[in-house]
Amino acid sequence: MSHPLHPVLAEVTERVTSRSRASRAAYLSRISAAAAERGLRPARTALGCSNLAHAVAACGGSDRAAMSSDAGASVGIVTSYNDMLSAHAPFEHYPQAIKATAREVGAVARVAGGVPAMCDGITQGRAGMELSLFSRDVIAMSTAIALSHDVFDAALMLGVCDKIVPGLVAGALTFGHLPTALVPAGPMASGRSNAEKAEVRKAFADGRAGREELLASEVASYHSPGTCTFYGTANSNQLLMDVMGLHLPGAAFVHPDDPLRAALTDAATRRVVELAVSGAGYGIGEIVDEKAVVNGVVALLATGGSTNHTMHLVSMAAAAGVHLTWEDFDDLSAAVPLLARMYPNGPADVNHFHTAGGTPFLVRTLLEAGLLHEDVQTLAGQGLSRYTQRPVLDEAGALVFEDAPAESGDHTVLRPATEPFSPDGGLRVLRGSLGHAVIKVSAVAEEHKVVQAPARVFTDQVGFLQAFSRRELDRDVVVVIREQGPSANGMPELHSLTPSLGVLQKRGYAVALVTDGRMSGASGSIPAAIHVTPESVHAGPIARVRDGDVIRLDALAGTIEVLVDPDEFAARTPAVRVAPQEYGTGRELFHALRSAVGRADEGAHVFSTLSPHGAPSENADLALLQTQEPTL
Repeated sequence: MSHPLHPVLAEVTERVTSRSRASRAAYLSRISAAAAERGLRPARTALGCSNLAHAVAACGGSDRAAMSSDAGASVGIVTSYNDMLSAHAPFEHYPQAIKATAREVGAVARVAGGVPAMCDGITQGRAGMELSLFSRDVIAMSTAIALSHDVFDAALMLGVCDKIVPGLVAGALTFGHLPTALVPAGPMASGRSNAEKAEVRKAFADGRAGREELLASEVASYHSPGTCTFYGTANSNQLLMDVMGLHLPGAAFVHPDDPLRAALTDAATRRVVELAVSGAGYGIGEIVDEKAVVNGVVALLATGGSTNHTMHLVSMAAAAGVHLTWEDFDDLSAAVPLLARMYPNGPADVNHFHTAGGTPFLVRTLLEAGLLHEDVQTLAGQGLSRYTQRPVLDEAGALVFEDAPAESGDHTVLRPATEPFSPDGGLRVLRGSLGHAVIKVSAVAEEHKVVQAPARVFTDQVGFLQAFSRRELDRDVVVVIREQGPSANGMPELHSLTPSLGVLQKRGYAVALVTDGRMSGASGSIPAAIHVTPESVHAGPIARVRDGDVIRLDALAGTIEVLVDPDEFAARTPAVRVAPQEYGTGRELFHALRSAVGRADEGAHVFSTLSPHGAPSENADLALLQTQEPTL
C-alpha cells in the first residue's frame, strides 16, 4: 500500500532533482553508452585474444574453460580484507565462497583487486588519522583500477567501515552499468557496554583510572571479529546501504559467524549474476538516483547517524551525478523524527537495534509516514517495500525473506514514526559569522544545546590536551581548534578530545567545540560545530577568532556567531598558519590530495570532475594553502 509523501520530502527531492538535472543526465548517458558498448555479450568477448589470454592465465579448471568461452558472466570482487582489523578480517574466506557459488550458476568470480582499509579507532589522535579521509578517495580510485580491465559483467564490493564503503560506492559508480552489490560482514557480538566504556575513558582523562584499567575496558569492548557495535560511521554505512537498496534486505547487522551471513553472501552473488545475464538487468548507477540519495539522508537523520555522512553522502551522490547539499540535510532534519537510540545517542548498540526490528522495521515505519520513496530501484528489485522484510533461514537452511514484525521489539531502542524520541532528526546545519557548520544534536541534552562562552583557540589536539591537564579550561569555554580542515591536514577526526570535554561538562561548565575538523561518528554529548567552512587555511572566519572572543553556538536556532563588532572582526588579519607537519607516516605522499581537495560542504573529495560546477573548488587554490610542496 502506498502512502502520500511528506511535503518536505517531496520538496527536497524535487529541489535535488532540479539542480542535478544536467549532471545526472550526463552520468546516465555515460553509463548507457558503456552498457551499449558491451551489449548482451560478456564483456571479455570484446577483448583481443592476447588480452583475454592474460585475463585467463591465472584461472584453473572449469573457470579457465568458462572464461575462454563466449557464455557466462564474469564477476569482479573488490575486497577490503585485511587480518589486522576486526571489521575486515571476516572477509578472508568470502572470495572462495563467492567463487563456488558463481560456478553453480555458470559464472566465474575472481578478486579483481583490493582496497586499503584503515581503522580510525587505531589512528585516533595519531598522525595516521591525517590520511583517513583521503583514504576514501584512494579506495574509490583503487576500485576503478580493479574494474578497469573490462572483463567483468557484475561486481561485488566487500567492505564495511568508515571510508571504505563510501569509497567503494563512488568507485563502483564509475562503472555504473555493472550490476553491483555491497557485501557486508556484520558487527561483533556485544561486549562491555558503550556507556561503561565511556565512563572509564572519562575517569582516565580525569586521572581517576590508570592505563591498565583503561586497556582492560577497551579490550572488553572491542573483542572479536566484526564491526564495533556503537552507532558510528561504520554502522551508519551499513544502515544506509540497506535503505538505499545496495545490500540485500536486512543484511546490515547479521553477525559474521551466523550461518545467515554466509547465506546472504551466497544470495548476493546469485543476484548480481542474475542481473548480469538478464536482458532486463540494471547497474548500480540506476539504483543510486535522487530518490535513493534522499532516502539515505532520511535514514541517517531518523537514527541519529554519523556526521561524517554530511560529506560521504554528498560525495557518493556526486559520483552518480546527484548534487546534494547541507541545506537538504537541514530541511529534511526538521521533518524527520528521531526513531532510534543507539550509542552515543543512547545506551543500546546496533545489536540491540537489530533485535528490536532493525532496518526492516525502520523502513516500514518511515514508508508509512511518507518519509521514504518507495518507488525506487534496488538490488532486490523494484520497490523499497522489499526492504520491510527480514532474511531468515527456513527449516531446511534455505534463505527466505519474511515480513518483519509490525511492532518494535524494544521501544527504548527503536520506535515507530508515530511515537518518536524526538520530532526532528539528529543533525543540524549551523550558519552565522563563523561560516557554515554541522552539529549532531541527537545525543546532546537540551540544556547543552545553546552555549555562549569565551573562546580558547588551539591549532591542534595536543595543545588542547595540555591546557586541559593544567586545568586552564576549568570554566565556561568554547574550544576552537582550527587548521584541521581538509586542505590543512586531511581533516582528522578529533574524537580523542571527547573524554576531556566530557569531564569539563561533568564539572558543571558550559562547554562547546568549534572546529574545521571532524569528530568521530561515535561522538555526541558535547555540542560541537564541526566541518566549519570555509576552513582556517583559506582565511575562513575561524582564522580570525582570538582567545576571549565570546562565541554563541545555538543548535536550536541553527546559528554559530562570534559576538564581536562585525567591522572589527572583518578588519582582523587571519592568524598566520602554524607550520604544518607534512612528513612522516606517509603524509608527504598526500600533498597533491591536500592541494586538490574540495570543501567539506561539497563532499571534501579530490575529484574536480564530480564537483557541482565541474571545476575545482576554491580549496584547490594553491595560493591560499601557504605551504611549500615537500620534496621526497
